[in-house]
Amino acid sequence: MEFIELVLLSFSKLLDPLTLTYVVCGFLIGTIFAAIPGLTATLALALLLPLTYSLDVTTALMACASIYMAGMCGGSITAITINIPGAPSSMMTALDGYPMHQKGKGALALGHAAIASMFGGAVGALLLILLAPVIADLSLLVKTTGKFSLLLFAMIVIVIAQRGNVVKGAMAACLGLMLATIGLDTMVPVTRFTFGLADLTSGIELMPVIIGAFAVSEILTQTDLARQAQHLREAVKSMPKVRRRDFLPPLSDIRKVGLACYLRSSLIGYAVGTLPGAGGSMGGFLAYIETVRTSREPQSFGKGNPQGIAAAESANNAVCGGALVPMLTFGIPGDPITAIVLGVLVINGIQPGPQLMSDQAGLIAPMLAALLFSAVVLIPLTLYLLGPFFIRIVSIRKDVLYAAIGLLSVVGSYVATFSTFQMMMTLAMGILAYHLRKRGFPVITLLLGFILGPNLEEFLRRSLTLSQGNPMTFLTNLDSLFFLVLTLVFVYFLAIRKPLAQPEAEKT
Repeated sequence: MEFIELVLLSFSKLLDPLTLTYVVCGFLIGTIFAAIPGLTATLALALLLPLTYSLDVTTALMACASIYMAGMCGGSITAITINIPGAPSSMMTALDGYPMHQKGKGALALGHAAIASMFGGAVGALLLILLAPVIADLSLLVKTTGKFSLLLFAMIVIVIAQRGNVVKGAMAACLGLMLATIGLDTMVPVTRFTFGLADLTSGIELMPVIIGAFAVSEILTQTDLARQAQHLREAVKSMPKVRRRDFLPPLSDIRKVGLACYLRSSLIGYAVGTLPGAGGSMGGFLAYIETVRTSREPQSFGKGNPQGIAAAESANNAVCGGALVPMLTFGIPGDPITAIVLGVLVINGIQPGPQLMSDQAGLIAPMLAALLFSAVVLIPLTLYLLGPFFIRIVSIRKDVLYAAIGLLSVVGSYVATFSTFQMMMTLAMGILAYHLRKRGFPVITLLLGFILGPNLEEFLRRSLTLSQGNPMTFLTNLDSLFFLVLTLVFVYFLAIRKPLAQPEAEKT
């Protein structure tokens, strides 16, 4: 109850004009980046990460929360209007959103997406506020061996979640683990893999890895898609003009979708979000499939059924609340955006873990308040006020946009570290990530391997030291055994059983 009261009191921080400005601007930036195909809220957060140095940590986390929520709902704009999801989490939205747009109901489809995003985001944020302290108390029962097994579970689940790229995902994760070993040893004051370079004594900073992997590599990747930009501009020119009231769905349509659809999809999205590496795309997919399965008119989906939009958008926005649970309580990011939010915490000297919700709850509560505020207030308000402009966001000239992003990437990495060497590392990581992406390697597993690597190594070595080198300690401790068994269960259902069932699913 104390934490809930603290969150409620944190809403007063939004009365500060400066803090509210950062939250609203963060939401608008996240929406714009999510709505432009090829750009994501992850890129927006990576670019704005250096700016958090000039803000107090509370304001920075509140802005990150608003960007996160905007990134989930913003992708529906182009998914509905031009059938190109602005973000992976909006893939399922396009199945029914674009057919509605073809029928002249594009603005109405965006209205349904906004209402579903508002509902799902609110449910996810409320569940996070209610359950995070309880999960934090339970996490105190996890000992050193259990922490290693938990991190191992997270790494394996993140890798096997890369459907069709499990081998490449594992290789990218190993590369991230290797990069994390550069610099001082985690337990003894000895340098490793520095190759005689004094600049590598402290290792590779987190900031160059994030900015390079998501910003620089994105610019290089988008240069290969120059033809698509002309196609998008032509598609925008052919759109009819819409009025603000066209975005408001009638109450009869909302009743037809049904409270059960909103609530069921939100709970599915929240549950999926708590799994490391699952992300909004998986949440939207599972919620959409479940809605089709339980519908009385399954044949209407894919032809412009608002229930399909509601299911996908409720789920992917509820993922926001779920993904923050493992990040705050265990320091394990659930998706790329929470990985960057974790970077904000670490940069400001805040270590996620069981003690975070009790010792530094005053810093976390405002972020959760901003997450709920963004879902309930900013999603419907911005769509109503700026909806006609959001539809034409995609017509922004990409050459000017990417030049600005490149400049911000290089300058931001230098401002964050004040090191020319680390700035060069940003460019090097960007080139590396570009070639990895071009060859089908998931960059997210590299980043999470880099982030989780130091703790994974530390808990492994501590466990073996306490057991005098006996690896059976991971099987004799119940907390460790639980996570190892859980890992085997996930491997079976996601990597063994699922491929076998895939041909049958394709036939269906």
